[in-house]
Amino acid sequence: MSIRRLPEHLVNRIAAGEVVERPASALKELIENAIDAGATRIAVELAAGGVERIAVTDDGCGMAPAEIALALERHATSKLPHEDIDRVETLGFRGEALPSIASVARVTIESRPAGADGWARVVDNGVVVREEPAALPPGTRVVVEGLFARVPARRKFLRSPRAEYGACLDVVRRLALARPDIAFAVEHDGRRTLSVAESHDRPSRVAALTDRALADNSVAIDLERDGVVLGGVAGLPTFHRGVADHQYLFVNGRPVKDRLLLGAIRGAYAEMMPRDRHAVVALFLDLPSDLVDVNVHPAKTEVRFRDPAMIRGTIVSGLRRALDAAGHRAVQRPSEDALAMWQQEPAAAWSGSATQAGLLDRPATAPSYVNERRPSFIAAPPLARAEPAWAPPPERRDHPLGVARGQVSKTYIVAEAEDGLVLVDQHAAHERLVLERMRGALAGGTVASQALLLPEVVELEEPACDRLEARAGELAELGLELERFGPRAMLVRATPALLGSADPSGLVVDLADELAAYDEALSLRERLDAIAGTMACHGSVRAGRVLSVAEMNALLREMEATPHSGQCNHGRPTWVKLAHGDIERLFGRR
Repeated sequence: MSIRRLPEHLVNRIAAGEVVERPASALKELIENAIDAGATRIAVELAAGGVERIAVTDDGCGMAPAEIALALERHATSKLPHEDIDRVETLGFRGEALPSIASVARVTIESRPAGADGWARVVDNGVVVREEPAALPPGTRVVVEGLFARVPARRKFLRSPRAEYGACLDVVRRLALARPDIAFAVEHDGRRTLSVAESHDRPSRVAALTDRALADNSVAIDLERDGVVLGGVAGLPTFHRGVADHQYLFVNGRPVKDRLLLGAIRGAYAEMMPRDRHAVVALFLDLPSDLVDVNVHPAKTEVRFRDPAMIRGTIVSGLRRALDAAGHRAVQRPSEDALAMWQQEPAAAWSGSATQAGLLDRPATAPSYVNERRPSFIAAPPLARAEPAWAPPPERRDHPLGVARGQVSKTYIVAEAEDGLVLVDQHAAHERLVLERMRGALAGGTVASQALLLPEVVELEEPACDRLEARAGELAELGLELERFGPRAMLVRATPALLGSADPSGLVVDLADELAAYDEALSLRERLDAIAGTMACHGSVRAGRVLSVAEMNALLREMEATPHSGQCNHGRPTWVKLAHGDIERLFGRR
């Protein structure tokens, strides 16, 4: 078969397959055109999730009749005035979107420049069917109807109207996050579903379009390095989601889904979040256009950086610095599900059996107890304890985490703060404190070690021993001294002094498992952090240990002074707060 040139309509349909995958793809191209035209207000109308109709109206610069005709030709654009593809300053630049969409749908373009008359042009699946004057305010209106109606092979692969609408809404949300100076409105099947006013306050726009609770559970990011500016909002490590759909990334105002940037976010939140959870972030990266290539993906959703290592380092540093400044902050308010578990229960009827059980016969000097919540307050032994305070307690207003009042189940510290009741998981909190001490010691050189009086032999599988032996130098920096002791055993000579009397055998077994799972995928610093996290877990105060009031208060004070103490090494919260209003609700006072 001889080589031949394809006809124009077939070329456009092939291009449409790359650019227009679904209604959301077409909507993205139309909104980007409106933004590049200098619009300050963009209105979107959808029908059946965009499958039947998409309309985008803007108040941008508008187009003359000749420009409308040229815009519907392939590779015709106003966005490369100097023909320098390496310095793209606009969202669009290829000139493929409009002709590609017009080849698989009915497209009506109405436009009017300021001080001129309006004009309309209608193209039905690649064929011009009408041109005429149009009455409209300055700006442009593009209507796409019957997408893929004449290409059944493509249309049958579209999802349900509800799913397509969700994808369209996500496109609008991401572009609205990128440009808070533009007002956006969306209507779906005649119902207004999104409306944000023009604003120059980026954090408020992010909170309005993502999760309003993010405003109270996030930190601001502001870092500049070598001409690269990183800004945005990052959720606290305890404010996370089960999927990564709430991670919004922008490069020079362009929404992207880039693996390098996503990997940098995971690295920044390492050891602060469960591995199956995802941070809520909106990052805005601005850098000179010659340092990034946006011409690497048909839909322009991926980019390539000239210096990827520097970009990754900037993101990790910016996030870590902002999260460090958050100190002990965590998502303070318990979930509604947790509050719902508290319910009013009827007290058991009084009977003389209490006297027979000896409750009324206790001597006056016996310690008082606070009972666990049960159907009867005299039916079971207590699981909480309070201790007489021989020294006057410190003032509550001087400490954000309050003053210790008791311990529940030998696991949770109960503290009274100025604005509510604080519950602290003593093991999770101390685990984070030990990890931060180890990181501080590691930053200053090496972690001090404590030699064992009798070295301990730990038997393992031979591959596990090989991995530990290969990382013996890194482990020594963290205070753990290991030697090979035959083909299937390791000899522990010293453990980190910060861990106290840790179990060497359990520690080494857990480290071997960590290295087997993540060793090859992590950098040296990430491996050291992971190892330090495992060690900290073994060296922390265990659940079930009775603490004195002085020990509980010392733990609270160190938490207030330690970065990231609001979450443990696995990303779970270390403390929650019941505000006065929540307590009043539990007792029906509100």
